[in-house]
Amino acid sequence: MPEAPKILSDSADCIDDIVVENNNKVLKFIEDVTADADEVQRRVLSEILSRSANVEYLQRYGLNGCTDRETFKKVIPVVTYEDLKPDIERIANGDTSPILCSQPISEFLTSSGTSAGERKLMPTIEEELGRRSLLYSLLMPVMSQFLPGLDKGKGMYFLFVKSEAKTPGGLVARPVLTSYYKSSHFKNRPNDPYTNYTSPKETILCLDSYQSMYSQLLCGLFQNEDVVRVGAVFASGFIRAIQFLEKHWSLLCKDIRTGTIDSKITDPSVREAVMKILKPNPKLADFVEAECSKGSWKGIITRLWPETKYIDVIVTGTMSQYIPALDYYSNALPLVCTMYASSECYFGINLNPLCNPSEVSYTLIPNMAYFEFLPVTRKDELTGSISEPTALNDKEKQQLVDLVDVKLGQDYELVVTTYAGLYRYHVGDILRVSGFKNKAPQFNFICRKNVVLSIDSDKTDEVELQNAVKNAANQLLQYEASLVEYTGYADTSAIPGRYVLFWELSVKDSTLIAPAVFEDCCFTVEESLNSVYRQGRVCDKSIGPLEIRVVENGTFNMLMDFALSQGSSINQYKTPRCVKYAPIIELLNSRVISSYFSPKCPRWTAGHKQWCTQN
Repeated sequence: MPEAPKILSDSADCIDDIVVENNNKVLKFIEDVTADADEVQRRVLSEILSRSANVEYLQRYGLNGCTDRETFKKVIPVVTYEDLKPDIERIANGDTSPILCSQPISEFLTSSGTSAGERKLMPTIEEELGRRSLLYSLLMPVMSQFLPGLDKGKGMYFLFVKSEAKTPGGLVARPVLTSYYKSSHFKNRPNDPYTNYTSPKETILCLDSYQSMYSQLLCGLFQNEDVVRVGAVFASGFIRAIQFLEKHWSLLCKDIRTGTIDSKITDPSVREAVMKILKPNPKLADFVEAECSKGSWKGIITRLWPETKYIDVIVTGTMSQYIPALDYYSNALPLVCTMYASSECYFGINLNPLCNPSEVSYTLIPNMAYFEFLPVTRKDELTGSISEPTALNDKEKQQLVDLVDVKLGQDYELVVTTYAGLYRYHVGDILRVSGFKNKAPQFNFICRKNVVLSIDSDKTDEVELQNAVKNAANQLLQYEASLVEYTGYADTSAIPGRYVLFWELSVKDSTLIAPAVFEDCCFTVEESLNSVYRQGRVCDKSIGPLEIRVVENGTFNMLMDFALSQGSSINQYKTPRCVKYAPIIELLNSRVISSYFSPKCPRWTAGHKQWCTQN
């Protein structure tokens, strides 16, 4: 199997030559693994199964040490998180026997997807950090083919850690990026011009979101002439940083002018790290103040950081709703989506990073995991709902499509087998084959399966939304009112974005229902949603208060008429629980008679509810 390229050494005498040599090695590595994709996949599966021959899970299904694809597909089922949950809970509760993986589970990565309202727990092993580092090491050599000179400047990236918890068995449970940023792979990374960031690691590792954001912006502004690329993980996070700047630029200018740091920044390690960079610079303070005090913030990124070549953020899937705001703030700088990853596994990279955001395509790197694909169909292009073949029998599950056998233009759900103990696991991402790099397919990310609402890292599915709305609507019964129909959308016209629900009611006398009742309904919906949503409201401040807009009677009949006029079948039509199509949102908004907001944040604590109960 082709070996990963080595990362740059601290002892490089001629950094330019080393950068070029490393870039060439990376590009050759990509060429090799994609040219021999099927053989690499065969070896990956064989290696995973050989290592895990004695684990309980594989023995349970009678694999009996076999490592070939045919036997694996015949005896190992395709599973969801709910199927694995009992085994995962055993590990979380302290069972150290080889249940899913022969290597010790080092921690759990908490997924943005949820089960019973709580984050899913993805087992991982120590060596996975190296595999993630490998994928990161591929990104900049690819990018440098399109934009030379990126090794000559710095990246201003807004990176953050989130709270973590411990399982009853003592394993840490935290988001995958928090795990990576706290690892030695990130904190003690070797000297590499491509990982030269304006933010000291102490500012990234600060748990206080205000102090972290303030100090990262302060360092980024102070080094503004060195910045050649800017970014965050998600588009929503980058826009939050710009709006934080919009609110706090005068304080930041004061610190730049005097070479001090505001007293609200109390973390000693953050203060020490920032003060190693910061020096009094009245000229720069005047410049930033002049730009920020202008009436318009159009192009503020290129005005404050004039050497910036692109913005590195995820703008695929639900993040595409933030593209207009990014274009406004950046004077339409290229929006670059570099990689495709999840808590379960890091998957692939974008080999054409300067493409239009609507055309982003990821090449799966064949040595990251063993990949299979379940064909799916789009039931309704207007609402974007997804279906898979119903009642998959054993034969159909055996015949999931291998990586090199997918068909151009076809939609698939990704299924993975990983080194960390997931076997034929439904990831839940819907991908469309857009092309090939040698023998390796390239995919457009279409959507998350079953997700109807999302603002940031939250993912609310139809069943969860239905239960939350039902809980809230029950409060109307005492007023002889009931919910006739509802839908919703993610409103990102302001930052932070928020969920908006349109309610049509049957009510005898609407004057009997006080506004506070509907506000309580908003709060009840929020209280009923998953922990990722509630964390976004309470801790991360990445989601705004939920809004309910009451619409006139007959509105949802008009919505159905509109859908039928667009070609929907009356026999198959059902009210969409999420609307994205602008004319539909305009129709609903034109019928609003009153609106209400959640009056307070829902409750949220780190860790799963059952852990908190046990503690």
